[in-house]
Amino acid sequence: MRIALGIEYDGRDFSGWQAQIGLRTVQSCLEEALSKIADEPIKLFCAGRTDAGVHATGQVVHFDTNAIRSEKAWILGTNTHLPSSIAVNWALPISDEFHARFSAISRRYRYIIYNNKVRPAILSSRVTWQYRPLQVELMQEAANYFLGEHDFSSFRSTRCEAKSPIRHISLLKITRENDFIFIDIQANAFLHHMVRNIAGLLMKIGSGHEKPSWAAEVLKAKDRRAAADTAAAAGLYLVQVGYPEPYLFPQSRAFFASL
Repeated sequence: MRIALGIEYDGRDFSGWQAQIGLRTVQSCLEEALSKIADEPIKLFCAGRTDAGVHATGQVVHFDTNAIRSEKAWILGTNTHLPSSIAVNWALPISDEFHARFSAISRRYRYIIYNNKVRPAILSSRVTWQYRPLQVELMQEAANYFLGEHDFSSFRSTRCEAKSPIRHISLLKITRENDFIFIDIQANAFLHHMVRNIAGLLMKIGSGHEKPSWAAEVLKAKDRRAAADTAAAAGLYLVQVGYPEPYLFPQSRAFFASL
């Protein structure tokens, strides 16, 4: 039997999603908890691996098992064996053709910036602090250059293992609510550090250090050295994974929708 799960987690306590020997990761904690409920070893496959410090409210995973358990057992039972910074939100039996990663047609991230001259305390590991005033209008003007299909070589890390740098961005919207700036971005897939590298560039433009047209120049350069510094992991959230019918899953809880 194949089971799909909706997961949320606070990434500050983990060395990223992927299981690694000697490190505490989201995948290893979940596999250990699920294995106790299934009474057999569980191997997870996720929609998108996240780095250390990156959060998720809409991660989707799947696993195969011989165990027959109720939805309540997969959700509440698993959660009793998880640290408080990880939670299973929903569980559904799914066809064997479904794959959390390869069946996905889009991923959506939200990057949250706290734009105030004084650093935050309670939200220090959940948002990125930028003390310089940022102009959202300039950031949006720059962001529009990224819409559509492009070669995003200038925005991939040197450790990126993707075979192609071509990605299609269908949404890139910048909004502001009081001292919080939200960068919402959706694409068919993302390169390693792509969202954080785009966020770093947009903040540099928003602070007035570069003009919005610089975004087009960096994109055209196809060279990581031409872009801005990588933005911090703390403000990044995987909020939604899109799938075609019939894979219509519950939506993730809308954290930071309005602050």
